[in-house]
Amino acid sequence: GGGCDAAAKVQLSRLRWAVLLLFSSYSLCNSFQWIQYSSINNVFVRFYDVSTFAIDWLSMSYMLVYIPLLFPVAWLLDKKGLRLIALVGSALNAMGAWVKLGSLKPHLFPVTVLGQVICSLAQVFILGMPSRIASVWFGSHEVSTACSLAVFGNQLGIAAGFLIPPVLIPNVEDVEKLAYHISIMFFMVAGVASALFILVIIVFKEKPPNPPSRAQASIQSRPTAENSFVQSILRLLRQANFMLLMVTYGLNAGCFYALSTLLNRMVIHHYPGEEVNAGRIGLTIVLSGMAGALISGIWLDKTKTYKQTTLVVYIMSLVGMIVYTFTLSLGHLWVVFVTAGLLGFFMTGYLPLGFEFAAELTYPESEGTSSGLLNVSAQIFGIAFTIGQGQIMDHFGTKAGNLLLCSVLFLGTIMTAFIKADLRRQQANLENGQT
Repeated sequence: GGGCDAAAKVQLSRLRWAVLLLFSSYSLCNSFQWIQYSSINNVFVRFYDVSTFAIDWLSMSYMLVYIPLLFPVAWLLDKKGLRLIALVGSALNAMGAWVKLGSLKPHLFPVTVLGQVICSLAQVFILGMPSRIASVWFGSHEVSTACSLAVFGNQLGIAAGFLIPPVLIPNVEDVEKLAYHISIMFFMVAGVASALFILVIIVFKEKPPNPPSRAQASIQSRPTAENSFVQSILRLLRQANFMLLMVTYGLNAGCFYALSTLLNRMVIHHYPGEEVNAGRIGLTIVLSGMAGALISGIWLDKTKTYKQTTLVVYIMSLVGMIVYTFTLSLGHLWVVFVTAGLLGFFMTGYLPLGFEFAAELTYPESEGTSSGLLNVSAQIFGIAFTIGQGQIMDHFGTKAGNLLLCSVLFLGTIMTAFIKADLRRQQANLENGQT
């Protein structure tokens, strides 16, 4: 009968895992391109004969481009759907990779900048997609898993970006040889990025033939008015608890961006010639961070203690940063591995906590809006801290630069203590449960 027919309509598509894997892959490729210069900052400084600050800008371009373009792209995702955003994101990612192949001479640094700016445009089309892919393609029992897998791709790309460039590009004297080593990396990335773009054209569908969940089935194509998006942002900006979280999230994530960008410079300063190990330390930060993110996500699902968990993880990030600051110069690389691992565990572990806490505080606004604002805050602080710490390192040494990040995290910890745990999403679930 009719009931049976309606039940048959909610169905999971086998294609959902292919779509997720494909997204994770080109997201990985894009975040690899973000950090591929910074992870061997000193090598590129010598090759292009530019300042360390210029190479830092190759990383900061990703943060800068995101700020003005986040909202237009989020609006486009609402209006035009997943497939178009996926096509544009993977196309720009491949295009940027090909442009970089035209920058293999020391005087062609501007071409490198252009390639990196194209890749940073791609990133805007990538960062907002995980939660949308999860809700459009996956069943209610696997949404969170799908979302975290989509985010994992991005983290893995950063890990690869720390690990691979120092191995592929040894710091050799001869500029010709150096150009050859760099070209190998650029060709590999361009090949992978192009293959992924072609796969997106073939495989990536707008949505599955049948909705994967009741919730998705009930979201009919109701048109969202443009003004609702702007109004939603304005409503959030008037909410004191969310504003506090937005600033504290930005302080924490901004520190993480600065640390990732400047890591090679810090390690090489204290441990000359250890490019490969500097990359491995970056890898350690990211991998322990992925474990941290996973554990903190599971912990939140189990306990729902949003404020307490966020505060504890924030305090631990601060502790980790202080320990890292004072042990970096001791002369033992293994100590740096351990402290950097701790730091990554708590700093990256904080990121999903921030998103989830925000979703609680801002219910029933769309998660896309709240996470978008958190991201913008992170990018703004990321640029400020990267420039600030970089300048302090140049003039007063690495310890002074790291002390800046310590004081920032201390400030963030104090502010986090003042956020009221006004858990609106929990409240709504409880009220629905009682009725």
